[in-house]
Formats: sequence, structure tokens, C-alpha cells
Amino acid sequence: MGTNKNDTPLLEVRHLKKYFKTGYGMLHAVDDINFTIERGTTLGVVGESGCGKSTLGRVAMGIYPATSGKLYYAGEELNLKNAATRFKYAKKAQIIFQDPYASLDPRMTVSSIIEEGMVIHGMYDAKRRQERVYELLELVGLNKEHANRFPHEFSGGQRQRVGIARALAVDPEFIVCDEPVSALDVSIQAQILNLLMDLQDKFGLTYLFITHDLSVVRHISDEIAVLYVGQCIEKAPSSELFKRPLHPYTKMLLSSIPVPSINSRHRHREVIRGEVTNPIDPKPGCRFASRCQYCTERCLEGDMQLREVDKGHFVMCRLFKD
Repeated sequence: MGTNKNDTPLLEVRHLKKYFKTGYGMLHAVDDINFTIERGTTLGVVGESGCGKSTLGRVAMGIYPATSGKLYYAGEELNLKNAATRFKYAKKAQIIFQDPYASLDPRMTVSSIIEEGMVIHGMYDAKRRQERVYELLELVGLNKEHANRFPHEFSGGQRQRVGIARALAVDPEFIVCDEPVSALDVSIQAQILNLLMDLQDKFGLTYLFITHDLSVVRHISDEIAVLYVGQCIEKAPSSELFKRPLHPYTKMLLSSIPVPSINSRHRHREVIRGEVTNPIDPKPGCRFASRCQYCTERCLEGDMQLREVDKGHFVMCRLFKD
């Protein structure tokens, strides 16, 4: 994991919201989220399927327009509704998708896939672009013999390496990693995670790393944000979150991580009961209340706020005060 090179965060998100209109009301996919990511570091975003993780990543990339809120990149506000700004930002910020097969055009060779971003942004001449493709393939653990093959000729892990090479092609500073290892075998997951960390150290990259797997995010993240029904309900440095989780939901998530041990059957597990709160026009109060054993009347009232209860450790829960 990298170190800070500058006092200004590379990415800052303020009161970000993304709602989708449905036939039943407004779906609150991302609901008033705030965070910063320092240069050369990784913010891990975790939570159950449907909690808003991928939507958050797509809004941060400008793929989805925000309903409201602001994005700042290197201290400057981003207006991603402006086509010129979005084009310029796309060279600095890239994304690695979850499904390495669906995200690669099956009709294009690996060389064309990796080169495409360089062509779009007018980088280098044709000869240098081809050389750069070979360099990138070597960098991600492939070789130049792979350049003229098509995506279907590769394994899942190799395809994800191609996806990483494509993201690196335009020399970005910031990469959204949207569940980049969840579709891969466990043994391959470790290889891809190690590759991403090596690339971060080599190039000073900054990551927004999205996953539902806490054991994955623990090793790659400097800081972790836990999402639940569109809201960030806890945020802390990685080591602190695993050592001292505060929110009842976070505690339940951590207790569900499999631990290889002959005594694991005696390990206490907190089971998450009940149904996830409907994200369409959610009621005031804590969205985890219906599943929480500590719920009181106060938990069902008013807007919830993320509060700093210890240095750098924030939680959205009425059990804790400032």
C-alpha cells in the first residue's frame, strides 16, 4: 500500500447522491456519502449485494451522473456533465470491471483493446503504441505473443490481466476496481490482488476498491468504508476496523468471515437476521434497525449522521455519541 505524496486528497466526495426513478418511487442507490482518498492509497468499499457499491464507483468515474453532491479531483471541483471535463478526467481515472469477459469486446484483439484508450486520447504514434502494448502485457504478467489473440482464448485470470493493462494504457492516477477478483478462482484472486498492489507501489496509483469480500479488502485497503442500503454506516483505517468494529452490521459482517481452525465451530458468530430495508423511498431513522438486536425508539427517528467517535473512526449509529 502506498504513501501520501501530497496534502490535497486525490479524490474527495461530498454529499454524493444517486437516485434512480422506478415505477414504485425513487431508489436511493447512493445516499449522501462523503469520503476522501489520499494519493497513493486505497479506500476499500464493502457491503452486501445491492448496497450501492458499484453505483458509487460508476458515479465517481462519471459513468452515471450524480443526482446531487460534488466531486473534487486534486482539489478542483469536477463538472462531469461537461463533455470536455469528462474526457480529460477519463485519462486520469480508469475502471477495472468485475466480469473480465463481458468487459472486453470479443471481436477485438487484445492489442486493439489495450491500444484503444491511447488512440482516443491521441497518445503516441502507431509504432510507439504497439511497443507500449507489449510493455503493458509484460507488466501484467502476459507476453507479446498474446497481443493478437482474442478474449475467448484466455482464462478468466488472464482476461482480468488484459483489463488491468487496458486501464493502465493511458497512464491514469486513479483506478476504480469494481469487484475485480470476485469472478475468479481463489488461487487466481491472490495473484491479481498482488499484481494490483505491486502496480500501486510502482506507479503510485490510487484505488477505490469495491468488494463484498472482507477478507479481500483487508489486505489491499488503507481505509475501509462499509455501505448499507446506500449509506456509509462505518469508516475507519483498515486495521482499526478489523480490530474494533463499532456498528452492529460491521460486527456481523466480520463475524461471518470463514476462519480455518480446528476450533472454528466454537467461534461465536453474530447472524444477520431479517430482510434488507427497501431502498425505494426509505423511511427516516437507521436503515439497519429492523435487523438490529440493539434497536431502540431513537433509532427509528430522524436523519442518521456519520459521527467521528475516535480519531479517523466514523460510525452511523445512535449507540455512539460524538
